[in-house]
Amino acid sequence: MAEFTLPHLGEDIDEADVLKVLVSEGDTVTLEQAIIEVETEKATLDVPSSVVGVVTAIHVSEGDTITPGQLLISVGEAAGGAPPPPTVAPPAKAPAAVEPPGEAKIEAASSEPTGGAAPAPVADAEPAAVPPVGSDDAASIFASPAIRKFAREIGVDLTTVAGSGPGGRISEDDVKTAARAAVARASATPAPAQHPEGGSGAPRLYDPRPLPDFGQYGTIRREKLSRLRRTVARNMTQAWLEMPHVTLQRAVDITDMEALRQQHKQGARDAGGNLTVSVFVLKILAAALKAHPLLSTSFDTGTSELIYKDFVHIGVAVDTERGLVVPVIRNVDEKNIIQLSIELNEVAERARTNTLTLDDSRGGTFTLTNLGSLGTGFFSPVINPPEVAILGVGRAQMTPVLDENGEWQPRLMMPMSLSHDHRVIDGADGARFMQWIVDAIDNPMLLALEG
Repeated sequence: MAEFTLPHLGEDIDEADVLKVLVSEGDTVTLEQAIIEVETEKATLDVPSSVVGVVTAIHVSEGDTITPGQLLISVGEAAGGAPPPPTVAPPAKAPAAVEPPGEAKIEAASSEPTGGAAPAPVADAEPAAVPPVGSDDAASIFASPAIRKFAREIGVDLTTVAGSGPGGRISEDDVKTAARAAVARASATPAPAQHPEGGSGAPRLYDPRPLPDFGQYGTIRREKLSRLRRTVARNMTQAWLEMPHVTLQRAVDITDMEALRQQHKQGARDAGGNLTVSVFVLKILAAALKAHPLLSTSFDTGTSELIYKDFVHIGVAVDTERGLVVPVIRNVDEKNIIQLSIELNEVAERARTNTLTLDDSRGGTFTLTNLGSLGTGFFSPVINPPEVAILGVGRAQMTPVLDENGEWQPRLMMPMSLSHDHRVIDGADGARFMQWIVDAIDNPMLLALEG
């Protein structure tokens, strides 16, 4: 008899919803066979089996919310009487050594917007944990089911524990040591200041009020929010409460840029791309962020530090039937317009068909959202934490503009709205950033000179 539990699905993912159970009791499962389909905050994915045998019991059902380490199925001997292999494969190599305290390297924080955004980085997070033995990620941990259960009960994340047993196996003592270290760190943290109104810590900024009984006015129905919608609601509330938003708005003349787009859109289509306005804005944004790196930082509130990133990964908001998702285009500054048109077309299609991976929505430094196709003009986009700014573009319209000779000319004007975190970015910084974008659209040579 062997048991298969939910592996860790990635950083910052503590639970998932079961969408489908893909096996039944009596089925024979093989290694890497999909057992269940789950929805996380970032994506929908299949969970592959690490055991072989005949399913004797299924411990989850559709609609359940499950956590890493939770029992999914039990399997018995496969046909022929051969026992199933152990749940966790023997390690392929010894664990990496843990760096001594005080010498751990500080890693750049990464954002995970799905559907809005990922939670802000934890201020007192420990250095990166030793990865599970025999795996390049946290998909499997070298620990028995009993140790996994014990760790869950006392609140220890096994991905942060280095095993001292043979081949890096995690023991009960390892878990207890990690728990004692966490208590020691908490004890060393200064106590929160007393709030003038009584109680410790900061005042509650958001205290939702109970809703009235709408049923007294007529028939009602309730519909549970999807995990994606709950994630968007939580992250947007976090962003609005923690970040003092400032939104700057500017209309930019894209008449010449639109003519260029029309001239080359067929070539992009032949290459498998779709040359939209967003593609041009993406390329210009990448150059603008290189020239104004403050706009792609993250603010560590625990240390009062800004985290600058030497890469340009831009998230692009995509409207889907499931809700808003934000896949990330990586290294935008290193790609040309045609490459970006192809990649943006591909990730947008994967977003609409719900085939994005977890990594597709991670690591963004800035977000672009375009509501022009829906007829929206100026609007106030909400920042995608832990980013500090977001650019929204709206529907371009032909507008009479007075030229230098005092004559009215029809020009295609596009609304731009930049929301930024006023803790980090002043209004003047945001205004200069927008002016850089306007100048780049007016004079594409600026991209070559400064981008």
